[in-house]
Amino acid sequence: MIMKWLHKFSSPPYFYALSGKLIKWLSVLLVAFLAAGLYGGLVLAPADYQQGDSFRIIYVHVPAAWMSLFIYMVMAVSGTIALVWRIKLAEIVSVCSPPIGAGFTFLALVTGSIWGKPMWGTWWVWDARLTSELILLFLYLGLIGLYTAIEDKRTASRSVAILALVGVVNIPIIHYSVEWWNTLHQGPTVTKFDKPSIHIDMLIPLLNMAIAFKLYFAIALLMRSRNELLQREQNGRWVEEVLEGK
Repeated sequence: MIMKWLHKFSSPPYFYALSGKLIKWLSVLLVAFLAAGLYGGLVLAPADYQQGDSFRIIYVHVPAAWMSLFIYMVMAVSGTIALVWRIKLAEIVSVCSPPIGAGFTFLALVTGSIWGKPMWGTWWVWDARLTSELILLFLYLGLIGLYTAIEDKRTASRSVAILALVGVVNIPIIHYSVEWWNTLHQGPTVTKFDKPSIHIDMLIPLLNMAIAFKLYFAIALLMRSRNELLQREQNGRWVEEVLEGK
């Protein structure tokens, strides 16, 4: 049953029609979670006892950092599926993810620097977490450049998938860097459910913002995938029907 649904979902005409409907509903959810997260984080959440109101940048920085890792894993998994089963839609997801991931990674680095200036007294340090996150940005940019440099898109997609799998080694390094090495970057807080380090009034808006960022990624990915699919299938009959408004 699941394989039948996956096969149906991977059909270009079905995906294009379904994704168009999903974008509308996901956009509504995005506005709702984003509004709840911003209002809760900027208005309702109390000031931090050490950092004051400057801590509120976490409502952008932390979800952006989470997304930089999450999107890379989505790209790596979809790339693996494309390499093994040669599913065109998986290829498209793999090559459409890097620009979005690069944006979130850049946002995480910039907001981290803004936060680090009052906390550490400097905009940047060659910290294990910061350095590995910067490497992640270069990986994303490299994947974007690789895809645009190869004319044949099927060959380019396979090359992107292989490079993405090589770069996966950086993901656990980023995640565990604050535990493996002596670093200025603070350790995990949200994931310490046995001994939470963040107040519930601060945590709820943060989780709302994390959901909002994931919804944004889903919308952006679907929109980019639809455009990429139309370009690849431009000679297909179903594309002609779509362009004719049938």
